[in-house]
Order: sequence, then C-alpha cells, then structure tokens
Amino acid sequence: MKTRAITGLFFVLVMLASILCGPVIFTFFYITLSLICLIEFFGLVKTTEIKQQSAISYIIALFLFIGISAKHFFAFENKWLLLVILPIISVFIAELYKKSAQPFSNIAYTFLGLIYTQAPFLFFFSIAFISGNYNPHLALGFFLLLWANDSGAYLFGVKLGKNRLFERHSPKKSWEGFFGGIFTSLIIGLILAYYFKDYALQHWLAMAIIISCFGTFGDLVESMFKRSINVKDSGKILPGHGGVLDRFDGLLLSAPIVFLYLYLINISNFA
Repeated sequence: MKTRAITGLFFVLVMLASILCGPVIFTFFYITLSLICLIEFFGLVKTTEIKQQSAISYIIALFLFIGISAKHFFAFENKWLLLVILPIISVFIAELYKKSAQPFSNIAYTFLGLIYTQAPFLFFFSIAFISGNYNPHLALGFFLLLWANDSGAYLFGVKLGKNRLFERHSPKKSWEGFFGGIFTSLIIGLILAYYFKDYALQHWLAMAIIISCFGTFGDLVESMFKRSINVKDSGKILPGHGGVLDRFDGLLLSAPIVFLYLYLINISNFA
C-alpha cells in the first residue's frame, strides 16, 4: 500500500509538471507516454500467437504525433500527414513476407494498437491546442475531472456499492460508485469553472459527465481486453499500479469525445 501511494503521488506530480511546464515539455512527454502505451499493448498481444508489425507501428505513431505537433508549433500543413499512407500500406506488404498462419490477425492487431493507444493521446494532445494556442487549463482540467471520477467511484463504491455495474468484466465496480464518480467530477467541474474562465460552467459540467461516463467505459474495455488474454496488468513500470496503459485507460475513450465536444463548441462560436 505504501509503494502504491508513493508511486501515485510521484505520478500525479509528474503529470502536473508536464502540463504546467509549457507546450514543448507537454509535447515530448505525451509522445513518450503514447509510445509506452503502444509498447505495452503489443507486449500484451505477444502473450497470444499474434505477431503484429511493431516496428512499422512505431514509425506510424511517431509520424502522426510529430506531424500534428508541427501543425500547432509551425503551422505545418495537414496535407503532409497524407504521407502516413506509405507506412500504413507497408503493413500489408510486410505481412506477405512473413510465414504466419494468420496474417490478417497480425494486421488487425497492428492497427488496433494504433487506434486504441495512439488516437486517444493525439486527441488529448489536440485538446490543449484546440483554441489555436497551448492552453494548460484544458489539459489540467481534463485530468482533474478524470481523477475526481476515479476517486469518487472508488470511495462511493467501497462505502455504498451493492449493485454490480458490469460484473462480467469488472466485478468490483458498482452503480453506486459510477454515480459517485459523476457526482465528484461535477463538483470539480464547478470549481474549474470558477477558476478557469475559458469555458462557461455548463461546458465544464458537460465535460465532467463525458469524462465520467466514457472514462468508465474505457476502464471496462481495458479490463475486457486483459481478461480475454488472461493478464492482470499491462506492465510493471509503475510499482503498485501496473503499467502506463492501466493508468490511462480512462483517457482512451473519453479524450476523443471531449475533443469532439470542444471542437463543436468552437465551430458554433465562430459560425
């Protein structure tokens, strides 16, 4: 328990520093985290008979993240991102030269790794730049709402949890914990709206609900994946907590939805 607490505190401090130290540190930090998640995902898949195209996947992930970063920092034109088509096609061609009994399973898991671990981080990264310039309030607010949901769900679940939420994939989660997480996130949303005037109260509350609901789904989806291959943790990089993928499962489904919500708000404001 002590190890878990120390690791958790260190993890939170590093996360906060990565956001508050400016856009360059923020960019390199989340490029690194996203790649670690992809490595962990492929490490989990290797426990099966799947042999994904790891090297090409890392090239695709770096190309996309660096390309989108360049767009924000240097007004890099989106058309150059189309060059990613070349490594994507090479995944199929490379499989022709492998002696595998299930080539399309290898291809499928290669792209699943990119979609499941890289796309969410790209959306989260883009949330911080959605107004055109780097805005640490949005990135910080996102994680505060996510952590509030996790903490509230745990506390309410321990004290009041009786009705199982999704016992087949996560026996400990309860409906009481789920609604407790939403309640706690809404409280933090109220506080964020008071200090961060970038968005009105209703938008912070909407983000709280989105992050609570889809963060919970993200947790359940990762549990479903790990149970399907009979593993407990995605890695051992965080003592007492498992892997990086375990710590960011709530981001994987919520970040794209939050980005979509903010994007639609910005579009309507300029319409």
